[in-house]
Amino acid sequence: MTPPSRTLGIAFSDDDRTSRLAGAVVRADGTLDGLGFETCTVGGTDATDAAIALFDRLRREDVRHVAVAGIAPAWFNLLDLSRLHEALDRPVYAVSYEESPGLEPALREAFDGEALARRLDTYRSLPPRVRVERDEWNSAASDAPEPLFVRAVGIDVDEAAAAVCGLVREGFRRPEPLRIAAIAASAHREATRER
Repeated sequence: MTPPSRTLGIAFSDDDRTSRLAGAVVRADGTLDGLGFETCTVGGTDATDAAIALFDRLRREDVRHVAVAGIAPAWFNLLDLSRLHEALDRPVYAVSYEESPGLEPALREAFDGEALARRLDTYRSLPPRVRVERDEWNSAASDAPEPLFVRAVGIDVDEAAAAVCGLVREGFRRPEPLRIAAIAASAHREATRER
């Protein structure tokens, strides 16, 4: 599968209380085609709402897929991928870069009561995470031996993995929409930091 014509990559960058979201609209050839910003609460439950607001603010009907950097930004402010898919009417996939035993033990350590129950409900609703091995990557990622991990809603996970791999540029490990969004989120955090 070739990458979609335009992918919105969403990444987060946190300070003590606020996480800055950046959304980078990137064409299939890797060209940046738009940026948007939003905020959510570190340790809150508003990351999904913030991602929806970011998409709405961009007003980019030409975006075909939405990729998010992980599922637990802003200190376990979990993203509800199914709700994102329904609200945005686009395939949504989360990309992560490390092996993990899962978040449930960490959630149980950090939260209790209703805060834990709400996060566990969201976490348990997520599709399984699929490992994408190096030999499945396109040739541009040949010097990045580590696997990626993908969760997908609204698209077959193998198609999502192929789209993700097609968005990795030579010399980088992250798909270009997420790499650019991470840089923009970090810059936004630094630019808006209270002095």
